[in-house]
Amino acid sequence: MTTTAELAPFRFFDLRVVRTRRLGPSMVRITFAGEDLKDFAAGGRDQSLSLFLPHPGQQAPVVPVDAGDGSAIFAAWRALPDDVRAVMRSYTVREQRRDPDEVDIDFALHTVTSAADAEGVGPACRWAQQAAPGHRVMVLGPAIAENTAVRFRPPKDTDWVLIWADETALPAAAAILEWLPAGTKARVWLEVPHSEDRQDLKTAADARITWLVREEGAPSALEAVSGAELPEGTPYAWIAGESGSVKALRRHLVRERELDRRRVTFVGYWRRGVSEDGLREEATAQESSDM
Repeated sequence: MTTTAELAPFRFFDLRVVRTRRLGPSMVRITFAGEDLKDFAAGGRDQSLSLFLPHPGQQAPVVPVDAGDGSAIFAAWRALPDDVRAVMRSYTVREQRRDPDEVDIDFALHTVTSAADAEGVGPACRWAQQAAPGHRVMVLGPAIAENTAVRFRPPKDTDWVLIWADETALPAAAAILEWLPAGTKARVWLEVPHSEDRQDLKTAADARITWLVREEGAPSALEAVSGAELPEGTPYAWIAGESGSVKALRRHLVRERELDRRRVTFVGYWRRGVSEDGLREEATAQESSDM
């Protein structure tokens, strides 16, 4: 659960869609603008934010921004009826620009091939598929670049970087690759559903990127990484995506590759069969039981 202290460098931003661009079968880039963005300060890399979306029929998301401090805001938001309060999801800032002030967020889309697939599409995915210029959102994002929502932080003595991401973490991995200093050794695995989901990623790093395309019969994340020859030297690993794959990879890196667990940043962006709302409820229940 997000605490008040963690919210200190964050604030709400009222934004609107200015354009959308399809990046492949499983990804759409949505560009947002707004007067508030003059005070937005992304820290780059895997900078995350909380995105609040309206329900169908609402002109703007319902968020109790004047409820008080951070914990009070989230308590007031949870107290609203499910069909009234804004849908909240976590996303990565793919890119921030000035003159004009704009922010890009890439949305992973669920490919619908049957009625059963359609039932599994979440509200954020449905919103992204229908997003158009003028549509409004609310963002709880960074007001200072050095903030707690940037997790990719390799220690100064890092000799090389290991990255694994599925399609949900691909925007973060892409932003990390752009941030890496020139010449940094990086071994990267990016897992996507379709061949057309590959992207031409920019980086000054000495990066070896392997695309794991599921429709092409690519090996699993664990199979790909465990079978790879890794560089010599002191590593730092960042792995993000489906929590089951993340846990398996972390276990392999720490137990079998003998990486220092403090040098492995791991983030479960989602879990198979569980919505983000469900994960949030589990985290809240766990926190309550620990108090």
